[in-house]
This record gives sequence, C-alpha cells and structure tokens, in this order.
Amino acid sequence: MYEYIKALHLIFVITWFAGLFYIPRLFIYHIEAADKPSPEKEILTKQLKLMTKRLWFIITWPSAILALVFGIWLLVIIPVWLQQPWMHVKLAFVVLLIVYHLKSHQIFKQLQRDEVRYTSKFMRIYNEGATLILFAVVFLVILKSAFNWVFGVVGILVLGILLMLGIRLYKRIRAKNPEA
Repeated sequence: MYEYIKALHLIFVITWFAGLFYIPRLFIYHIEAADKPSPEKEILTKQLKLMTKRLWFIITWPSAILALVFGIWLLVIIPVWLQQPWMHVKLAFVVLLIVYHLKSHQIFKQLQRDEVRYTSKFMRIYNEGATLILFAVVFLVILKSAFNWVFGVVGILVLGILLMLGIRLYKRIRAKNPEA
C-alpha cells in the first residue's frame, strides 16, 4: 500500500506545482492586460479571470489538498521519518510552500476584483518562488540528509541569482523585441 500512497502523493505534488508555476504567469498577463486600451483590456481581463479561476479551483487547490493528505498518510505509515532531521527541514519547506500558495490565493482574489497591486516585474520574480522550493524539497527527499541541505540552500541561492539574471536578460531582449 505504501507504494500506491507514495505514487499518489508524488502525482498530486507534481500537479500542485504545475498550478503554482502557471498561475503567476496568468497573473503577469492579467497585470499587463490592465494597461491595454479598451476593448482589448476588457476582453483579455475577462478571459484571464476565467482561466485563472479554472486553474486555481480545478487543478491547484485540489492538488494541494490531496498532496498534503497523501503526504500526511505517508508520515502515518512511516512515523520514524518525523524523527529525522532532513524531514524537519522538508516540512519547513512544505510550510513555506503553503504560505506561497496562500499568498498566490490572495493575489488571485485581488485580480478577480480587478485590483492590480503588483507589477509584472514583481510577478516574474515571485514566479520563481515555487521553483526554489521545489529544488529544495527534491534534494532533501533524494539525499535524505540534513547536513547536505546546507549545500542545497547554497545551491538554491545560486539558482535564485541565475533566475534573477535570466529575468533581467529576458527583460532586455523583450525591450529590444516586444514580440519575444
């Protein structure tokens, strides 16, 4: 039974992350649509609201809940994991992921009310948050070492710097060629 629970946990973690990777992109498009002239603004905003609502409530929220349920179930099956330092660090990243998810929900609700509080640049940076958490969790689960997570965090910081440089490079390319 353990293998089935583990497989379901992994499947829902993957679909949860898929939603968390895509929703900020839709936020970016929504924010940029708010600057368009009428009627383009209204047409795009209406479509993006529908897309984000479907992604958020049909894929992302159910996946988050099921990933957590199956993850807790795994801990019930193998409670010794709760005594291992790597699991403590992993669970801290899971809490961080839940905070990221809830913040995304807050942004989702704001945009559904046409409240644009963030820039598309901010959202491009925000979009990398889930990526950093994913890297941390995968390395922790594979290495199963609390000591190695220190090296993992350094790697994540380097990855974060590379992502920021990539965002800047993309911004420059886009400034030269708006259709990129």
